[in-house]
Amino acid sequence: MAVRLDPTALARRLGFPFTAAPTPPGVEPPVEPDELGDRYDTDWARRPVARATRRASLATVGRIGTAVLARPTVRNLDRLEDLDGNAIFVANHHSHLDTPVLLTHLPRPWRDEMVVAAAADHFFDTKPKAALISWAYGAIPMERKKVSRRSAETSARLIDDGWSLLIFPEGGRSPDGWGQPHKGGAAYLAVRCGVPVVPVHLDGTGRILPKGSSAPRPGAVDVNIGTPLRAREDEDARRFAARLEKAVAELADETETDWWSARLRAHGGGTPGLQGPEDSWIRDWRSPDRVPRVSDSDRRWSSGRRP
Repeated sequence: MAVRLDPTALARRLGFPFTAAPTPPGVEPPVEPDELGDRYDTDWARRPVARATRRASLATVGRIGTAVLARPTVRNLDRLEDLDGNAIFVANHHSHLDTPVLLTHLPRPWRDEMVVAAAADHFFDTKPKAALISWAYGAIPMERKKVSRRSAETSARLIDDGWSLLIFPEGGRSPDGWGQPHKGGAAYLAVRCGVPVVPVHLDGTGRILPKGSSAPRPGAVDVNIGTPLRAREDEDARRFAARLEKAVAELADETETDWWSARLRAHGGGTPGLQGPEDSWIRDWRSPDRVPRVSDSDRRWSSGRRP
């Protein structure tokens, strides 16, 4: 009877040097690097097949879905007429609906050559989720709880290669409808790569699908596009980040009122901040994501209006 030789089993029995050297006593064994988080390789999601299928998916399923749920209205696209080349798009962040609305309604060529900075700890914690978000949105992992050289290097490399970047500088969705302080990543990348930043304000996504909700409530969304901004020669990333936050606040004021009134307030330094009042009761009552309660007797008069 023939004896079958198992080389793997034999190597294990013989030990070193036929197998890896054992770890000496008292020495911590080496930890294999985690391939998730900001280490997840998304280059495959920017290859021709992935790009083509993503573009087709966003143009069909994505656009139909956002039209049904959000009925987006995009304002002031003319402000992008002089924008030549790629850019960083920064927007307020109230909902998981923000990304598909922007990826389906920002104009070409930017939306077809866009990567999205997504939270590494939330979207890249498992391989199936990381693969899905990389393909569906062209997302790249971005650390939001710590400074990550790897995240910055990946983003800068893609911008230098001609990709535009969509980033939510608040670092996460609003928990109560009000804005959160901006982090400096977008400003840093703009200064480092020498590209303009387009401020964007979204109004209404938080009323449709706020943080913590799994059941969307269809409504209407306004997407207000701002004028592209560049860092000034004497402006570092920190000051540029503050100016970007102010630009998004001015767009919010413009959406709520009108261009002239918003410009007057901006000129006088009276633009309402995105972070809202400190009093908790007033914050809840005046929250931009608050859905007004309409009585049955008044419902017929409010039908057709934005909630």
